[in-house]
Amino acid sequence: MSQVNWNNYACRDYYDELLAAPGKPRASADELCNMLARFSAEELAERKTAAEIAIRTMGITFTVYSEGAMIDRAWPFDIVPRIIPASEWRKTEAGLKQRVQALNLFIDDLYHDQKVIKDKVLPAEVLAQSVNFRPQCVGINPPHGIWAHICGSDLVRGGDGTLYVLEDNLRIPSGVSYMLENRNVTKRVLPELFASGKILPVDDYVAQLYDMLASMSPRPGDDPQVVVLTPGIYNSAYFEHAYLAQQMGVELVQGSDLLVDDDDVVYMRTVEGLRRVDVIYRRVDDEFLDPEAFNPDSMLGVAGLMRAWRAGKVALANAPGAGVADDKVVYAFVPEIIRYYLDQEPLLPNVPSYLCMFEDDRKYVLEHLDELVVKPANESGGYGMLIGPRSTKETRDEFARLIKANPRNYMAQPTLALSTTPTLANGLPQPRHVDLRPFILSGPETHVTTGGLTRVALVEGSLVVNSSQGGGSKDTWIVETDENAAVAAEQEGV
Repeated sequence: MSQVNWNNYACRDYYDELLAAPGKPRASADELCNMLARFSAEELAERKTAAEIAIRTMGITFTVYSEGAMIDRAWPFDIVPRIIPASEWRKTEAGLKQRVQALNLFIDDLYHDQKVIKDKVLPAEVLAQSVNFRPQCVGINPPHGIWAHICGSDLVRGGDGTLYVLEDNLRIPSGVSYMLENRNVTKRVLPELFASGKILPVDDYVAQLYDMLASMSPRPGDDPQVVVLTPGIYNSAYFEHAYLAQQMGVELVQGSDLLVDDDDVVYMRTVEGLRRVDVIYRRVDDEFLDPEAFNPDSMLGVAGLMRAWRAGKVALANAPGAGVADDKVVYAFVPEIIRYYLDQEPLLPNVPSYLCMFEDDRKYVLEHLDELVVKPANESGGYGMLIGPRSTKETRDEFARLIKANPRNYMAQPTLALSTTPTLANGLPQPRHVDLRPFILSGPETHVTTGGLTRVALVEGSLVVNSSQGGGSKDTWIVETDENAAVAAEQEGV
């Protein structure tokens, strides 16, 4: 007797990623849903257990901060993948490339002529009160004119089936290692579905990342020395830092492993002596990157690193100062930024936003706090947010006080009817809300990951997907259906 009866799957209230209606899988998910329906309860449980064993064996962990302590946890993973048709993904990929191209032009402009301010596309007060604008970066020309080499843009699907950009992460976005490991684990527990070749691969990311980093080397023609700079083992993303360094075959270093000499060159201390470093994929925040230029008390960075970067002796990814566009107030202006720099209409829509720095928007937000999601401009990881429909009066009063005290620091968005996807709960697939973080690499060429990291709210009805807040994740499949393949062939003139 089948344990998964899709006729009983309650997906009526939201757009579901796998089922168009109860009992009716979407074309791209038909094969997966049919297979799951054939599983006995024991087999489904065995596959779930196999995934948990694989995660422990592979050492896939993440760190959370809780009550002043740091706790290592096994990566929370659901075995039922989320599926997106390849025909839809091609359009999404084009929209992400367009968006990141415009954002890089925007950042470069802010550190040079600031035409976007002079032409009143971005209000001057947004830049004037930006906490991530770095005066130390003014006038610097990074390789290829690129500042945000690695971007993670969060996407959500609304009730009408449209994918919206929720925010752009351009400082040091995390999560790509989990995207890659999710695929490795899924191949172990659902190997039969990969035989058809319809699921597009994700494993070329590491090679693309290395090639992009190497292209930035100030010594073209040589074998570049690339390193990953980590704050160390107590950082919540340390697993990812170590994973990417190991996969690329480059050194994982901390600030104490590097020095900048009088020639403004960065060297790495090795048992064989000093070795020149050409490219640093830094996973240390701006303010701790160089005690000479930023926080003088920082023990995580490298004294003189900004001096070496300004002299063109080393390349940094992401470039310091890129976070000026990683601001939830700047986000609201991205559609206009695309039109301004590219003379194009945005291919991906923003979620409608209210900026508390504008009087009318602020008045609306304060009057509708119980309906809106309120976000501080520069927090991440789901911290510091107000989810109005689930808030208490005390919390709303506190946010009203915070907004009035610093309007520039807050924006608000309506609570979207986030899409759901089947996720195992009590042994059976149940609808849970998801988002998606694709990663975009910008260098001589631009690459978008095939899909991205799907994060899932494991609690019924919850909209919070961050792993730091109790969320989980699942593999994301971009799938070529027969219909997709026919459309793609027609578009390519085959």
